[in-house]
Amino acid sequence: MHYSGVLPPFFIAMTNLISDKKCLSCMDLFVLRHGKARPSTEETDDSKRVLTAEGKDEMRKIGKWMQQKKFRFDVIATSPLTRAYETAEIMARSLGQKERLAVWEELGPGGDLDALSYRASRYGEDAALLLIGHEPMLSMLISRIISGHDAVSLILAKGGLAKIRNLSFDKRPSGDLQWLLTAGQMLEMR
Repeated sequence: MHYSGVLPPFFIAMTNLISDKKCLSCMDLFVLRHGKARPSTEETDDSKRVLTAEGKDEMRKIGKWMQQKKFRFDVIATSPLTRAYETAEIMARSLGQKERLAVWEELGPGGDLDALSYRASRYGEDAALLLIGHEPMLSMLISRIISGHDAVSLILAKGGLAKIRNLSFDKRPSGDLQWLLTAGQMLEMR
């Protein structure tokens, strides 16, 4: 779906939320699912699956969108799996933040959400973090942060991005889901 001329009110509201700077002392956590990857086969080790040409192109467009919105991160943390690492490289290059790229084992399949939360908390309350990984772990992480348990029914599509504001680690990770966007929604907001 392409719009010419005027953006619908939903997209205008989302654009305002994306650039909202009202919180002066809070961590912003961005959660991005890797781009579209080659299918799994019996001959292919799942950890070695690469992004498809379409997946790379879509991630480059999302990276450009993030750059236009002036996203800056203290760390761009990625799962060690190839498809997530390729996604992270594209984001880091698009944002001119290659030095911020880090591999976190906790973001791999079967990673420990508590260990991941602890590692993120070490960046401090004014940080902005981009975590890149896989389903269902990313949805479970978002669920745990916004509700206190892993049972919120949400799915982060390939190339989908969530923003959690006011992330704190007082008694448990908690924060406010500000938005959850598909790749298509981001690309429509350009």
